[in-house]
Amino acid sequence: MYIQSLIEGEYFHIYNRGVNGEDLFKEKKNYYYFLEQYKYYCAEILETLAYCLLKNHFHLTVRVKENMEVPRHDGKGMFRLNASKQLGHLFNSYAQSINPAYRRTGPLFESPFERKLIEDDSHLVSAIHYCHWNPVHHGFVADPRDWEFSSYRAISANDNTIIAVDKTLSYFGNINCFQESHRTYLMLKDPEKYIIES
Repeated sequence: MYIQSLIEGEYFHIYNRGVNGEDLFKEKKNYYYFLEQYKYYCAEILETLAYCLLKNHFHLTVRVKENMEVPRHDGKGMFRLNASKQLGHLFNSYAQSINPAYRRTGPLFESPFERKLIEDDSHLVSAIHYCHWNPVHHGFVADPRDWEFSSYRAISANDNTIIAVDKTLSYFGNINCFQESHRTYLMLKDPEKYIIES
């Protein structure tokens, strides 16, 4: 099976789910913890344009940063980050916290995680829309603005904690155009590019 490399400088739609459809997020605090861990492990290597966390899966729309080197923990020179390895660290760290807390063992996430290269600006805008509409698609809310665990609210509030808000908005024009495009978005022309079944 061919696995797409996470190429520096390119945009990707990344998604994963729990093993055998198991819930990744058992309760509200798990969503927040995952986002904290995502920021810790991935902020330096992934520029995040959109995300959505649902009970048993998640979606990310990201750009892989280029030439990312950070100081080594031992203080001896620099270390080059690898996006796939950082995501692996995220998944392992999260599972190591969840497993003992909920009396489970073994892998929590499916492996390997799914990733699709985003081909152009239209594809990128569709992936952002899809992230934000995913809770509606799965029947959790009627409006993407109502889902707490997606980047829609962060973008609307200009919260750059995890999201590269200015970069995301640059593909829509401004915040008003971003919000209007989400109000008028109904259905993807090519949904199989993004969809992951729950």
